[in-house]
Parts: sequence; C-alpha cells; structure tokens
Amino acid sequence: MSIGHTLLGLLESGPRHGYDLKRAFDEKFGQDRPLHYGQVYSTMSRLLKHGLVEVDGIETGGGPERKRYAITDAGITDVQRWLATPEKPEEYLQSTLYTKVVLALLTHRDAAVVLDVQRSEHLRSMRILTDRKRKGDLADQLICDHALFHLEADLRWLELTTARLDKLRAEVAA
Repeated sequence: MSIGHTLLGLLESGPRHGYDLKRAFDEKFGQDRPLHYGQVYSTMSRLLKHGLVEVDGIETGGGPERKRYAITDAGITDVQRWLATPEKPEEYLQSTLYTKVVLALLTHRDAAVVLDVQRSEHLRSMRILTDRKRKGDLADQLICDHALFHLEADLRWLELTTARLDKLRAEVAA
C-alpha cells in the first residue's frame, strides 16, 4: 500500500494535522498494521518537498508546533493517477512454501509433513479471519474476504502438491 497516496487521499476531504491523518489512516486501513507517528511525519515531509501538500496553518501552544496540511492540485492529480493505475497481480512464483517442499525432498525429509503443518496453519488463520469477518463491519468483511480467498487458493495448491508429491520427488531427485 502506498502510504503517501493514502494520506493524500485522506487530505482531499480537507486539511488535517498529522495526528488526525494517523488516526483516520488507522481507522480505515491500519487495523492490523497501524502507522507510526514517525511514518506520518516523514511521509508528510516528503509530500511537502514534492509539492503534493502544503502547510495550511501552524498552531502553537503548550507543546510542539502543529502543522495542518492541505493537498495541492498536484497532489490531487497524483492521487487520481495512482487510483487509475492497476496494481500488478502478485503471482507468487518464488514461494517460500514451494522452496520448503523442494528442500525437504532434496534433504530426504518428509515433505508431506511440511505441507500438513502449513495446511493446519492456513486453516487456523482462516478460522480467525472468518470470526473477525462475522463480527466486523462491511470494510472489515471485505478485507477478510480478500485474505480468505488468497488462503483458499493456497489450500488448493497444498492439496494439488500433496497429490503430486511422488512425481515431484522423482523430478527433484533426477
């Protein structure tokens, strides 16, 4: 996820302080991985340097200065370009799991055990996500669905690999 583009998008609704941006980001996108304040301020500094945001005001008080940031026209254009650009699909052609299976075979370990342990871990993760989805709002349901669909695809791969393990063992040994 592009943190910079996300913060720019949040600024389109109006100027905000860094603290408010962090809170909005965490609420909408960062439930599992909240932003650190340092990330927000370093990102805002970079966006300011590139002319994508401007300081809309500075408040002084008992603590440090609080800058209020506003998106510029260039920032709006940048967000629009980012939204219109498709993400490269993740193809997982260099899967760590595949590497583990092949290494297990190469080292004469039981690759079926590697696959079984991974299957159990995927199922555990799916139970947690399903419970979270059941209790969540629509946004949480959608993000859980995305993760669950990927886990389901992994499970299909685990089953297929388990079924082809003898053939893979013969190819790896050759």
